[in-house]
Amino acid sequence: MSLANPVTIGPVAIGNGRPLALIAGPCVMEPGDTTRRVAIRLKEICGELGVPLIFKASFDKANRTSRSSYRGPGLAAGMDVFRAVKEETGLPVTTDVHESIQAAPIAEVVDLLQIPAFLARQTDLLEAVAATGRPVNVKKGQFMAPWDMRNVVDKLADFGAGGVLLTERGTTFGYGRLVNDMTAIPLMQEAGAPVVFDATHSVQLPGGGEGGKTTAGRREMIPTLARAAVAAGCDALFLEVHPDPDRALSDGPNSLRLDDLPALLSLLLRIRAAVAG
Repeated sequence: MSLANPVTIGPVAIGNGRPLALIAGPCVMEPGDTTRRVAIRLKEICGELGVPLIFKASFDKANRTSRSSYRGPGLAAGMDVFRAVKEETGLPVTTDVHESIQAAPIAEVVDLLQIPAFLARQTDLLEAVAATGRPVNVKKGQFMAPWDMRNVVDKLADFGAGGVLLTERGTTFGYGRLVNDMTAIPLMQEAGAPVVFDATHSVQLPGGGEGGKTTAGRREMIPTLARAAVAAGCDALFLEVHPDPDRALSDGPNSLRLDDLPALLSLLLRIRAAVAG
């Protein structure tokens, strides 16, 4: 079975011949109205720049380094947050699916289902998300080569997924380090799926904070990698953003400050136009 390219997620189309899109939001839904405020501001920024936007947030960070780390509000409360965000902003939304049993209830609300990098090869999980009929975004495992993702695309196509995106988010290099090979972008595009570049998780230093109990990161390198990925031809960018990353409850060290997004997006759009030439 062949898959569509571009992939349609609500009003957003990502892939061949389409504008550079953005998948963005806070790492995790935090107590209070941070999620809502970030969604509203993202819509304003992307509306002003003409960037198609999918809002991202996690209701549960099941792969936190430490048992004591904040995980999120849980499935039921998280879906309520997404319903409210969609009603107020009209944005399509995406979130992680960690277990097969979560796929169907999440798909009732969420427009794009995301498979975390650690779970990219889990066949039962891929089958469950494909069965919902929703488009699926699979993050390339840190332990996988770009060409290995062709098997992921084939699985999802055979299972009848409503579209497939692949996301590059860095490859493990030794202990506690990720590196990016930008040739992964065109190599994964050869599998027939649009490719997203995750510029925030790519700057993580896994287990590099608080004596190995949290993930550290080099957020100052986010613009460098984002520029390179757009020049290499990615179809969309994935960015975790937060109004105050130093106070974020998850992934703050590798989150982009929300106020820094407009200038970065403006630059990336100029690079995109120059490459399209």
